Amino acid sequence: MNNKYKILLVEDEANIRNLVSAMLDSAGYQVLLAGTCATAKVLYGSHRPDLIILDLGLPDRDGRVLLEYVRQEAATPVIVLSARSDERDKVEALDMGANDYITKPFGSAELLARVRSALRSSHQTMSQEYLPGGKFRTGDLLIDYDARRVFRGESEIHLTQTEYNIVAMLSRHCGKVLTYTAIIKEIWGYPDEGSTKKLQVNMANIRKKLGVRPGENHYIVNELGVGYRMCSDDDHS
Repeated sequence: MNNKYKILLVEDEANIRNLVSAMLDSAGYQVLLAGTCATAKVLYGSHRPDLIILDLGLPDRDGRVLLEYVRQEAATPVIVLSARSDERDKVEALDMGANDYITKPFGSAELLARVRSALRSSHQTMSQEYLPGGKFRTGDLLIDYDARRVFRGESEIHLTQTEYNIVAMLSRHCGKVLTYTAIIKEIWGYPDEGSTKKLQVNMANIRKKLGVRPGENHYIVNELGVGYRMCSDDDHS
């Protein structure tokens, strides 16, 4: 039991809670259940789960209160599972530190893929923290952080400094959706009127250099109106 990933599922609707819990259990995860923000805080503090699946519409508090609470002290991956499909809600939750955002209704295969991706990303990030430099790989894409070089298969991809910084940032948060604002602040340090356009132009160049045709999502997914996400190996399988 102890070698299983622990997932805290925070959902007040019993039918969704039971469905997702059964789904996670059959996939081999240990599941902790909470129907309120207060219960979730207690379970989080006592069990330190590996991942949290969080509904925003809780009976006692908004789920973002729990997200804020967790982010004050830990980088535990949080996947928001919400009926709120408005772009602003997604962007706000992601900017507050959520790793991913799935709207209801959802497919079981998609949810489990996002869970695997978030856990893999979290594990990879922790490994990178203890290994200076290191390398990142997804599919046939390889990034050598020490040398600041990018390869696809045997071929080196020649990126500008800005393009490399964008790709490296996305890879370090592999599987997590990064909002346009978060990327712009990290890469350029300030948002201005033309920032989003500048990011889109760089991203178009990156995708072209990676050999990705328009409409394809081999390495970097564009979550329209929200941001970008680097695909993990689970997306390629």
